Amino acid sequence: MKDDSNNDIPIPTTHSLNFFEMGRTDVDILCTYGKISIWFGRPVPDDIIKDILIIISNVDKSTVHECEFFCEYEEITEYENNGYILVSYARSGDKYRATFNVPFSNDKALHYLTSSIKTQLNNKDVNINLYWTGDNAGIIQLYEKLKTIQDWKIKQINYKDDGKDYNLM
Repeated sequence: MKDDSNNDIPIPTTHSLNFFEMGRTDVDILCTYGKISIWFGRPVPDDIIKDILIIISNVDKSTVHECEFFCEYEEITEYENNGYILVSYARSGDKYRATFNVPFSNDKALHYLTSSIKTQLNNKDVNINLYWTGDNAGIIQLYEKLKTIQDWKIKQINYKDDGKDYNLM
């Protein structure tokens, strides 16, 4: 059952946001202009990971995630075949250090990123940073779409204008 306890809090659009934090007990999203930081806790269900990434993609197709892997040369092609864009690579010992952008405009790349997060969650919590073109309107739009997820809520809002925090937890 969805918890609507603070989902209808009016969010002033006249103030410039410094940051907007939202989520559930197993997911935390901190949005600023240009960046989205996400923490996925180990008990987060697979479908929630997928839903969050798809919603972000629907709000801003230009969103990217930069990631780095130490891998065999042949593995670089596997990442590229799954929609990742190779930014750079260099030999590092007997492997390669490869940096990729994961474009949120590519469904295949999003699916592969979702699988990667699920795999990492078997061992530890996962933190990822995304880069987007979000502003006040984008952040509010993202929240409006994410609040359809069960138990989703606003955790904290900080405005640039007055420097005040509105902690809603």
